[in-house]
Amino acid sequence: MSFNDDVYKIVRSIPEGYVMSYGQLARLAGSPRASRAAGYAMFWCPYDDIPCHRVLYRDGSLSPSWAFGGKQRELLMEEGVTFLADGRVDMKEHRFTGPFPMLFEQEEEEDEE
Repeated sequence: MSFNDDVYKIVRSIPEGYVMSYGQLARLAGSPRASRAAGYAMFWCPYDDIPCHRVLYRDGSLSPSWAFGGKQRELLMEEGVTFLADGRVDMKEHRFTGPFPMLFEQEEEEDEE
């Protein structure tokens, strides 16, 4: 399976109301330093059944490729995702860690600094 296939499989597993960062996604796909590649995989995703809107920056900022028209925010709000006053997703509330919470501890610690 390719990196992109792994990324798509992981993103399909993110439930409604939750999000994941590009870094989390890359780490789960086996390439912890490939968050940009995970972003490209999302941008060029050829499948309609992948909830690409659930992947964003680690600080909860929305993806630039979704910036026009506010569609990403709209889709997330429809799923019950809440936003902070500055427009970022509340990652403490909505970060999906799936069955592997240990993989995300380092990123969460970095967010708190």
